[in-house]
Amino acid sequence: MSGSITGRARERGIIDFRAWQIRDFTKNKQKQTDDYPYGGGRGCVMYAQPLADCRRAVCDSAGRESIHTICLSPAGRPFTQDIAKRLSREHDRIILVCGHYEGIDERFIDACVDEEISLGDFVLTGGEIPALAVADAVFRLVPGVLPDEECVTDESHWDGLLEHPQYTRPELWEGRAVPELLLSGHHLNIKKWRRAMSLLRTRARRPDMFERLSLSDEDLKLLREFGS
Repeated sequence: MSGSITGRARERGIIDFRAWQIRDFTKNKQKQTDDYPYGGGRGCVMYAQPLADCRRAVCDSAGRESIHTICLSPAGRPFTQDIAKRLSREHDRIILVCGHYEGIDERFIDACVDEEISLGDFVLTGGEIPALAVADAVFRLVPGVLPDEECVTDESHWDGLLEHPQYTRPELWEGRAVPELLLSGHHLNIKKWRRAMSLLRTRARRPDMFERLSLSDEDLKLLREFGS
């Protein structure tokens, strides 16, 4: 993250993040963090003790009794833009716990975790990539991280729609032209076109999202006008 938008925001003191090593909190000489699951089965399960002690250390370093704690797990709720908005709005500090192996001792989750989040219906080798994705999605909503508000609001999923297609120079590339309306300079018509393309793209690619929309009379008119 150090060379990205979030890295530059960190340099300016707008956000901060830190990785904590779970092995530093183990109580055995081998720095072991996992063991075989009770009841049998393949793989190993992460101990509750080092995770809980690490979480206490994080809270102590922040001068907090508790910090909102999220476990990244395939068993969690699917992550969405609405969840990112909520986390950015309601919490100034968040702990992201990266699951590994067969998972985490459920007693730690019951005692210390406020919510479980999944990136989707698939399994990764660890929770680091989901943690980075959640952190990045939340960081970019913090005021000052991006140049202006439109960088946040004029994106896919912000208002339940996918973003409209984007084009840049040259006007003609390998026989494919930029839509003529975008070159017209007529800002109202461009705005209508972009709204229509967002509606059409969402209807075609994510019918589940489209069904949840509350379409205005203007939206219905745009769909009729541009739908062909």
